[in-house]
Amino acid sequence: MGDNNTKNKSYGFALFLIGCLFFIFGFITWSNSQLIPYLKIACQLSDTQSYYVASAFFAAYFVMSVPSSFVLKATGFKKGMSLGLLIMALGALLFIPAAKDRNYALFLTGLFIIGTGLALLQTASNPYVTVLGPIESAASRISIMGICNKVAGILAVYVLGSITLNNVDALKAKLLTLSPAEKNIELNALASKVIGPYTIIAIVLAALAIILYFIHLPEIKDEENVVEEIAEIKQKTIWSYPHMLLGALAIFFYVGVEVISYDTFAGFGEALGYSLDTAKHFATYTGYGLLAGYVFSIFAIPAIIDQRKALIIATLLSMLMVLLSMFTKGIPAVVCFALLGFTNSVMWPAIWPLALTGVGKFTKLGGALLVMCIVGGAVLPPLYAKLAEQMGSKQLGYVIMIPCYLYILYFAVKGYKLKNISTSTGK
Repeated sequence: MGDNNTKNKSYGFALFLIGCLFFIFGFITWSNSQLIPYLKIACQLSDTQSYYVASAFFAAYFVMSVPSSFVLKATGFKKGMSLGLLIMALGALLFIPAAKDRNYALFLTGLFIIGTGLALLQTASNPYVTVLGPIESAASRISIMGICNKVAGILAVYVLGSITLNNVDALKAKLLTLSPAEKNIELNALASKVIGPYTIIAIVLAALAIILYFIHLPEIKDEENVVEEIAEIKQKTIWSYPHMLLGALAIFFYVGVEVISYDTFAGFGEALGYSLDTAKHFATYTGYGLLAGYVFSIFAIPAIIDQRKALIIATLLSMLMVLLSMFTKGIPAVVCFALLGFTNSVMWPAIWPLALTGVGKFTKLGGALLVMCIVGGAVLPPLYAKLAEQMGSKQLGYVIMIPCYLYILYFAVKGYKLKNISTSTGK
């Protein structure tokens, strides 16, 4: 009995620390929603070029997630997460020379490095949360992490937006009246606004890396993740688990549509006729929706509804919200688009356990592949921007989200069932 209490306290403390990390994930990731319109002005970019912010950031997940799994095998979860924080700090520091030279390529390089560290953190922390307790309550634990993530995201929009996009509509109007030399001075002043926040971010990340390195966290071995019936399965490679591969693709589409739902919200607001000073805060509405959805998930999953059925309902509602956002105007369009936060919130915590159930010793590598597919956040926003340009409407461009949700629906209805095919056919 005493050993169980000690173990529960150890796991509780571990979840608290992982919650702090998810807070950091949220702040850094949602800062991009403010960097996109900010860098569009500071570096004089087109809409499509500005969304390369998301591409550079999320592309790191694709490049680094599988290598991250091998790093974690060598370092363990805790040291791996500490290393990830240090890498993120280095990326944040790169914003200083990027801002001084107003160099967009250098900004993107910094974002890629931040994404690299975050990929290592995500590869460690998401499977860690999934296996740190009963699998049937994994969605609830991930939802708690999601609350930490989205609270930070909302704060990031207000904090970074108030610094980098303060009186931005007046600045945009002023730039139209200036000579090239005067305009260059104003743009340099605008670019310098990001130096302070990202210097502080770098210091905080480095301090947390040091703290995490020296504290104790329970180390979870892969074999401890396997439920009893999985022990008999004689799979030899991760590719023998089709449900995990299909789940990884579901993560690709989910992250893509979620990033679209908040990173494009300011631009959507402008397209609806709102000023950027007003629309720059619209992403917080998505954050509030996600936050409400995570709270709902904690109490409802699995007590009232299981995570798979919740995923099905959420996907159907998401498609409805997208269609309403496309064909309504003003406040109704804003409300419907913001409600995507609520419907999307169920997806990440439901897809992860559905995809990782039964992969046993491949939990770390499976988690790495799922994290790798966060690259959907790099691919889909620029595709949305290009489609919106071709259609001549930012609003109608959201049609790109519909096939993404259709695939997630397929995974929730059928794809998750495709387990152990090679084993069953070999008997």
